[in-house]
Amino acid sequence: MEILLQLFLSFAKVGLFCIGGGYASMPLIQNEVVDGHHWITMHEFVDIFTISQMTPGPIGINAATFVGAKIAGIMGAIAATAGFVFPSVIIMLLMAYLYFKYGDVGIIRGVLNGLRPAVVALIASAGVGIMTLAFWDKADLPISLAETNIRGVVIFLISMGLIYSGKMGTIKVLLLSGVLGLVIFSLTGGL
Repeated sequence: MEILLQLFLSFAKVGLFCIGGGYASMPLIQNEVVDGHHWITMHEFVDIFTISQMTPGPIGINAATFVGAKIAGIMGAIAATAGFVFPSVIIMLLMAYLYFKYGDVGIIRGVLNGLRPAVVALIASAGVGIMTLAFWDKADLPISLAETNIRGVVIFLISMGLIYSGKMGTIKVLLLSGVLGLVIFSLTGGL
C-alpha cells in the first residue's frame, strides 16, 4: 500500500509542475522514477517514453501508467495515472472558476507566457538525454564520438528528414523506424 501512495505522490508532483505538455513531463518523470526513487533504469525510461509516444493518449499519462504498472501492477498503474492527472483537474477547475467569475485571465496568461521558455528548456534537456542514450548508450555528457551508434544516427536522420519534409506522418515514421531498426539489427547481427 505504501508503494501506491509513493506512486500517487510522485506523479502528482510531476503533474503539478508539468506545464507545456507531455514532452515537458519527461525530465520531471525521469527525476522522480529514475534519479529519485530508482524504480526504473534510464534504458527502461526511454523505452517507456517510446511506447508512450506510440500508444493513444497523452505521453505523460501513458508514461505514468506504464511506470505504475511496472512497479506495482494494475493498482500501481491506477495510482500513478491518478496522481499525474489529479493536479491538472484541480488547477483547471480553479482556473475555470476564476475565468467564469472574473472573466480576466491576463495574470494567468502572463504567468504561462513567462513559463514558456522554461518549458522549452525542459523539453530540450530531455531530448539531449534521450539522444545521448540512443546514440552513445549513456544518459549524460560527455560522449565519445568513437562509440557512436551509427544505426541510431541513420534512423534518426531518416526520421527527421521524413518528418520535416512532410512526406510521411508521425505514425508512419514510427512504424518505419521500428522496421528499419529490426532490419538493421538483423543484418548487422545485433551489433
